[in-house]
Amino acid sequence: MTATGTTLVIGATGTTGSRTTAQLIAAGHRAKAASRRATPLPGAEPVRFDWYNPATFGDALTGTDRVYLVPPVGDPDPAAVMLPFLQQARTAGVRRAVLLSSSAIPEGGPAVGAVHQALPGLFDEWAVLRPSWFMQNFTGTHAHADSIREHGVILTAAGTGRVGFVDADDIAAVAVRALTDDPSPDTDLVLTGPEALSHDDIAAIVTQTTGRPVAHRHLTYDDLRDRLAAVMPLEFATMLADMDRAIAGGAEDRITDSVQRVTGRPPHDFRAVAERELAHQRARAR
Repeated sequence: MTATGTTLVIGATGTTGSRTTAQLIAAGHRAKAASRRATPLPGAEPVRFDWYNPATFGDALTGTDRVYLVPPVGDPDPAAVMLPFLQQARTAGVRRAVLLSSSAIPEGGPAVGAVHQALPGLFDEWAVLRPSWFMQNFTGTHAHADSIREHGVILTAAGTGRVGFVDADDIAAVAVRALTDDPSPDTDLVLTGPEALSHDDIAAIVTQTTGRPVAHRHLTYDDLRDRLAAVMPLEFATMLADMDRAIAGGAEDRITDSVQRVTGRPPHDFRAVAERELAHQRARAR
């Protein structure tokens, strides 16, 4: 890694943002931790940031030369707020941008795919991280994790389709390298774990790890879309249901070597992540 300026981490209290901030600090880099409440994080400068409040952009960008971009959660058209910010970031002197996207969304695709498409034209140094589904969906604060804890079930319309689930720690490790390595990646990187697993496999591993029965309940596409639409906009619920349907059809049944190639070490497997994170939760609950 090379010496860098200051990285603005947007979404610094989130799943990948918090880990990216911590790993930047641990590696000796300066970071500004951006969140709506300017939440302090060890070693980082807290700063208030809200995608929907452009008045927060200036202070967040002051003194930064690179930025880690986590799109606004649940927005079916994030480009509407992200592209004006990125224009301002370039004018303010930001040289490198690393965008968190998804393995399910190609360049020019829906939602954040439009931001992916625009990024190379805005910055000479850039990268787009396209991780598969997070392993932390089953151990953290995601709806799947809540359903596991409360009801012992995982609800999907993914059928027996397999996914190369990836550890958020590995995503953050790649993000740090993409933000600080010289030269910059200037490409998109599909990030997966070391194996593709079905949700039935996930349920079995969580059962073995916790000693508590967990089952995968197979929903129809319509059932899942309607369940999601009860708690989020229909357009976004439909997009998420479409992703499950794509998984059922085999769209995410792949693994890549991106984590190994960028970080120099293999990605973590789901059993190790489940044991690490669920054991930590049990210890905190005592």
